Amino acid sequence: MHTLDAGSRFAIKPHHGGISVPNLDEAIAWYVKMLGFELESRAFIEQIPAHIAFIRSADYRIELFELEHAQPLPSDRREPHLDLLTHGHKHLCFAVQDAPAAFAELREKGADIVFENVIGGTPMGFLRDNSGNLLELIQYPTLWSVQGEQP
Repeated sequence: MHTLDAGSRFAIKPHHGGISVPNLDEAIAWYVKMLGFELESRAFIEQIPAHIAFIRSADYRIELFELEHAQPLPSDRREPHLDLLTHGHKHLCFAVQDAPAAFAELREKGADIVFENVIGGTPMGFLRDNSGNLLELIQYPTLWSVQGEQP
């Protein structure tokens, strides 16, 4: 069971993160091409109102929202260090087995790579999706050996 602390009475597991995008079809295509996500479902939520899609990779989902008249992502939210100056959600992070190889593949596919770095001995970096949202990749190969998964 995953708990926040010894006093927590409920278990949590990651399910999804949500991203507002200007074009749902283009966003789905980007996540499929660049990161191998698959479309899980699409719907229209009248209460928002918004067209939404759930995309999935293994046990993780991203909920994409397309709303009429939504404002574009401000330029400072597209830069990792500047984005930290605004409170709120910063980015999604995905573990990879080999960060340099992942960035090389993404670069070949035409991804917008912000930077690659090694921090505390760990290769990592950021890229932007087709709407400018920040995504982090971090090299974490032990995640696969712990879970017994292969890429």
